[in-house]
Amino acid sequence: MAIRGEFSSRIGFVLAAAGSAVGLGNIWGFPTKVASNGGAAFVLVYLLLAFVLAYPVLMAELIIGRATRSNMVDALGKISNSWIGRATGIWGGITVALILSFYAIVGGWMLVYFADSAVNIVGMGSASDWLLTGSGLRDTLFCALFLILTSLIVLGGVKSGIEKWSVRLMPTLVIIILALIIYVSFQPGAVEGWSAYLVPDFSQIMNPDLLISAMGQAFFSMSLGVGTMLVYGSYVSKHENLPTLGASVALVDIGVAVIAGMLIIPAMYVALNNGVEIFTSDGALIEGDTLIFTVLPALFDTIGTVGLLVAFAFFALMVIAAVTSSISMLEVPVAYLVESKGIARKRAVWLVTAVIFAASTTIIFNFEQLFGLVISVTTQYSQPLLGLALCIFAGWVWRRDAILKELRAGNDEIESGLFWKIWPWYVRFVCPVIIFVMFFRSVA
Repeated sequence: MAIRGEFSSRIGFVLAAAGSAVGLGNIWGFPTKVASNGGAAFVLVYLLLAFVLAYPVLMAELIIGRATRSNMVDALGKISNSWIGRATGIWGGITVALILSFYAIVGGWMLVYFADSAVNIVGMGSASDWLLTGSGLRDTLFCALFLILTSLIVLGGVKSGIEKWSVRLMPTLVIIILALIIYVSFQPGAVEGWSAYLVPDFSQIMNPDLLISAMGQAFFSMSLGVGTMLVYGSYVSKHENLPTLGASVALVDIGVAVIAGMLIIPAMYVALNNGVEIFTSDGALIEGDTLIFTVLPALFDTIGTVGLLVAFAFFALMVIAAVTSSISMLEVPVAYLVESKGIARKRAVWLVTAVIFAASTTIIFNFEQLFGLVISVTTQYSQPLLGLALCIFAGWVWRRDAILKELRAGNDEIESGLFWKIWPWYVRFVCPVIIFVMFFRSVA
């Protein structure tokens, strides 16, 4: 127990787990999905689905993790008592490593723009020109820096690394978002952005595309399926009430996504007011990398000297969001090497980092062929199927008495509560069907 490490406090776990869930997708994906799918109507559907779909799967990971006190491979092997469980765990480890291999490239880009905002503040124009000139060398260098930053945190283990930095980075992230919201809200054009984000268009609420988009956002925004929450759950004290803990993580993740929308959408309409194009040729709001690396920097350029400081704060926010997710992803394969293979943590961290960096470098120098392919294979195909597998393990393979015993560890009266009356059959029947439908629609 002590050797494995354990979160020292409830807030430490909640902020670490929420940090894992709060990634770049929350900040650049969620807001534009809201504005393009009925505004507050999408938010309401998302909130509903986050708790009827994502929360039960999150709880499956947390319960399996704490009960087995193991990494994903050993945990699924223990509850299934077969090679199929271990093979599923290895599949999850490979998937999360591949996700981190492209995520590190994007994290490197965030570092590039953060560095660019810093050199612009001190007037180093030549350095800015180099930073913003895309090249394989630049991307490789900053990808390496991002992975080193991630590795240095994970080296510290649970308390001295993951928890220590999560309780610092997550509040910092929220403070930066709130400060930027206040600034942007007083700029011309912000009112139109608030309207696009918060005024509901209920005519779209039963639109199948809205429902599928909201389900996908709810599921993937909580970092489910690849073992990050399972591993974090294995570091939770037996005295904690897991359903309450899981609900806290879900609420923080949802809350950050919602306030990110309060920043991004008004900022886009401020950019529009300043002459920056924010719509694609088919009338949809620009999202993704074009939003982050083109639209918003163009906005910062239009607001003069203050824009340099706003850009610095914004890209600091993006770097923090990226790092809080990457440390949880790196911990998944590291925990396996430490616990199953007996490798020292320091060696395991640098070994996994080197492998992921090699994969990232391969993607960088074969960008057109591999970047989109790796994203598609991992997030569209592998991740939802892993989520489905976890539901099957928790709902059909693992014994109900073992699950109840684990939940009693933090709540003696769990049997009389609403969670135990609903969750076991829900994760057994409802979640697999919803995930399968979501998967089928996404790949059809």
